[in-house]
Formats: sequence, structure tokens, C-alpha cells
Amino acid sequence: MREIIFDTETTGLDNRVDRIIEIGGIELFNHFPTGNTIHIYINPGDQKVHPDALAVHGITDEFLKDKPSFADVARRIIDFFGDARWIAHNATFDMGFINAEFARLELPPILPDRVLDTLSMARRKHPMGPNSLDALCRRYGIDNAHRTKHGALLDSELLADVYIEMIGGRQAALGLGNAASNSAGQEVVVDDINIGTLERPRPLASRLSEVEQQAHDALIAKLGAKGVWGKYDLAN
Repeated sequence: MREIIFDTETTGLDNRVDRIIEIGGIELFNHFPTGNTIHIYINPGDQKVHPDALAVHGITDEFLKDKPSFADVARRIIDFFGDARWIAHNATFDMGFINAEFARLELPPILPDRVLDTLSMARRKHPMGPNSLDALCRRYGIDNAHRTKHGALLDSELLADVYIEMIGGRQAALGLGNAASNSAGQEVVVDDINIGTLERPRPLASRLSEVEQQAHDALIAKLGAKGVWGKYDLAN
């Protein structure tokens, strides 16, 4: 299952007039980072960066002057996300801006069933809070000392680590933790969130040597038709 942990930075808080100026994303496959990322700075046109927003992310109007418009990069974003689940912290904010940008280009919106909000997930898991990204990094022992300003790619990297911990850590990603499934291909549900299926895209190659396989076959033959091994399909 593909998931994209992503974040945006914007000129302000109102998606009706403010614009996305940075987007960053990390690709996960079966809850493990693949190494594929997206990171784009975007020219917001005539919309200036609000001073309050500048204090948060530090991205200036001057810096954005030579960057591409959203229209220039929309296809790149759509292609990167593909059919993956969109995952963000306070996803209502980010998706409001994404869909507002898509609407300006007469592109279809991303529907809610393709979106997972890790803030809502954290509030269910830790109802006493706090549940900001920084607070969750502290809770799970994730080093965020280098996060002096908000940045879309950095925040996506931190959120990927937080998300994996919230679904049960690295063992859950392997299907050994809190996942409500014990066989490949079954639906996995963690904290009432359906996070997809655990299914290996390609079967692992056999670790048995030809000599070991022949010795095993000879042993099975000695056990006869009533041996317990005869009940299993050893080819799989």
C-alpha cells in the first residue's frame, strides 16, 4: 500500500486568497519509507507572504520570485501522489489549500476517503495531549532539534516517523504489533483506522539449497502418506 506523508507551507491561513508556496512529501510502501520524495517551492503570484506566516516558515517573497507557479507543477504533484493515501498533520488545513489550488485549475478535488489526518489520530490515541508535531516527536523520542522553522519536507520526514510510531512502531509496519491481522493480504486496522493490507509485492526467494531440498523431500517420502507434512502444499 502506498502512502504519501506530506506537508505544505502557505502565504497565510485563508485558502480562498492565500496560496501554497511549498510542498514536501515522503513516499511509504507498507509503512516503510521508499526513499522517493517530492519537494517544490511555488511562486504564489500576486499574493504576498503574510508576516505571521513568514515568522513560522521563513520563506520570503524575494525567495519565491523565480519559482514555478502551481499550474506549472500541478501535474508533477498529481503524478507523484498517484493513487496513494494523502497523510498530513491537521489535514483539513493542507487539503483545503490543495483542493483550492486544484479548483483554480479546474482539476478534481482529492476526496476525504483518500486522506488520513494524523492530528485526529493522535487526539484519539492521546486524548490529554498535547498533539502538535513537536509534542509528538518528544513523546516518541524522535529528534527534532534541527526544526527551528517549519519546512514542508522536514516536517514530512518527522511526521513519517511519528505516524509509524502511532500505528505501533516498526513492528506494526511488519505486521507483528497492534495490527488486527495475522496473514498477508488481510485488512489491517490500528486504533480504528484502516491502514490497508499487508501484502508483499513479490514473494521472497527460497533460502533452501538444492541439497537441503532433496534431503527434506527424502525425509517426507519416508514419513509416508499419513505424515503431517503431506497435509501442506510445500510448493508455496
